[in-house]
Amino acid sequence: MPSEESPAAIHVLEFPGGYTRTTGPVIGRFLTELRDRRLVGVRTAGGRVLVPPLEYDPDTGEPVTDDYVEVGPAGTVQAWAWVGSPRPGHPLDRPFAWALIKLDGADTALVHALDAGSPKALRPGLRVRPRWRAATTGHITDIECFVPEVTSLVAPVRAEYRVTPGRALTRFLEGVRDGRFLGGRCAECDAVYVPYRVSCPACGSVVEEEVEVADTGTVTTYAINNLPDPRAPEVPFVSAYVLLDGADTPMIALIGGIPAHEVRQGMRVRAVWVPPEERTLSMTNVKWFEPTGEPDADLDDSIGGA
Repeated sequence: MPSEESPAAIHVLEFPGGYTRTTGPVIGRFLTELRDRRLVGVRTAGGRVLVPPLEYDPDTGEPVTDDYVEVGPAGTVQAWAWVGSPRPGHPLDRPFAWALIKLDGADTALVHALDAGSPKALRPGLRVRPRWRAATTGHITDIECFVPEVTSLVAPVRAEYRVTPGRALTRFLEGVRDGRFLGGRCAECDAVYVPYRVSCPACGSVVEEEVEVADTGTVTTYAINNLPDPRAPEVPFVSAYVLLDGADTPMIALIGGIPAHEVRQGMRVRAVWVPPEERTLSMTNVKWFEPTGEPDADLDDSIGGA
């Protein structure tokens, strides 16, 4: 016996013109409804709705009834197989899934292509709907594929507003422009407030003493953000309350120079300033705070001694 198949042993059977077959009343009704962009099933004597319809009940072998039921068009995914590299004969030219889809009102599931975009989008119970072809002829391919229902959308939102700073905020931003953090000390409470303010929120006294504090401090609390922000060094990024050395109140700032998951309470940080020639009366003069490399501070002592 030859080890390799010889060309003479290869036989190709081809029907150039195809062949015509009758559909019968049940499948014919299903395909006719497809042509009109409707999905129907057939009811069995036991009350189950079969989609795609069959001529005989698969459980009993009895003929189905003449009761055709419109189902869907939406349904839920029961199971799937992901196709990462579509072949020429496949319904889509990009990765897709073959899915078992149980249409609303049906008791059985049909197999069809599902354009989910990514296997990560697939899950049992995923709601899907058919995407119809522009021209329908009465064939299962009149449904190009199924696609997930729209459950979320991205709405670009941009809010722009202008702030007219008062005397206290203007003085604070002037300091930030010059690379300094300015606060105000309350003569009654002996507390230093940063940003600078003209009255004490604790006792209501007028704050008259201006105090410069360090551009180093301690992270008191923080949040990891996963939404993009043009000010952030990367995504995810951390926004934190930083208690500057010499201050009694923390200020909110971005944290950079360290992976988000490594930020921690008590971490010592220092402000990263933009070059002097780029500074304006704005907090954007501080790009973010980054770790100093010092040992973590005792947070209770930092706050208690503040």
